Amino acid sequence: MSSVLVVGTIALDSIKTPFGDKKEILGGSGVYAAVAASFFAGTELIGPIGADFPPEHLKFLASRKIGTAALQKIDGPTFRWGGYYEYDMNQAHTLETKLNVLTQFDPQIPDSLKASPYVFLANIDPELQLKVIGQLKKPKLLVADTMNFWIESKRDVLHKLIKQVDYMVMNDGEIRQFMETPNIPLAARRLIELGCKGVIVKKGEHGALLFTGSTHFAAPSYPQELLCDPTGAGDSFGGAFLGYLAKTDDIGPENIRRAVIIGSVMASFNIEDFSLERLKRLKKKEIRERYEAVRGFSKFSSLEV
Repeated sequence: MSSVLVVGTIALDSIKTPFGDKKEILGGSGVYAAVAASFFAGTELIGPIGADFPPEHLKFLASRKIGTAALQKIDGPTFRWGGYYEYDMNQAHTLETKLNVLTQFDPQIPDSLKASPYVFLANIDPELQLKVIGQLKKPKLLVADTMNFWIESKRDVLHKLIKQVDYMVMNDGEIRQFMETPNIPLAARRLIELGCKGVIVKKGEHGALLFTGSTHFAAPSYPQELLCDPTGAGDSFGGAFLGYLAKTDDIGPENIRRAVIIGSVMASFNIEDFSLERLKRLKKKEIRERYEAVRGFSKFSSLEV
């Protein structure tokens, strides 16, 4: 088993959905990804926290055996995001973003982590993602996520990032926006031509798509009836995807497909409660059962005509 390094945001979120209203709950791209990865492999998390970051959240991360020694503790308030969802839970509406200590975040990778074999660059400024890459020693697999804000404001930097990663992770709206086409397969091909080996397109309740230079794989979503809060689902997907690959230490095409399904399964658990509450209760037996359920309803026989 290999280990996973996650670099991303650590946040306190205030979220309202049709199913509840929560204030100052644990969030952040790095946190969701690291917790999901920790179900499969040893995980280290790097990100900034403020002086007001609640100690109980650090205890929770420790309970998941997530390494936090490299967290940057900065004098000032922790990064905060506030938003809401309506009944279209694929669309988040931002009410406020307080970057706070995130504006001072300067990722420094300790020598002990520079040779990490599996690295997930969760959604942060692509300039910071590039800075992290510059400190790494040839990881076996390097995966990066992004969002529409960086597509709008730092397109040129994203072009540089794509050339240096193995897989990019985007949702369907982001890849359409970045490649300026409504056609997802075309957008994926154009993105791969920019330099990465493959792209994973998250489609929320409709599953995920995997594209490489020569293959295409469609991963179904779990038919989820319990939907509470989709915040962090994409980050959980990415963390679980890489965590499973680190556990198996196999980046062959068949195992990549299994990892995409694992990512989709973990995202389906994430949305069942606010913050990390569902993942706190999650058991590995439940992951296996849901994976097998997805595998079962995705099978079909050959056509006879």
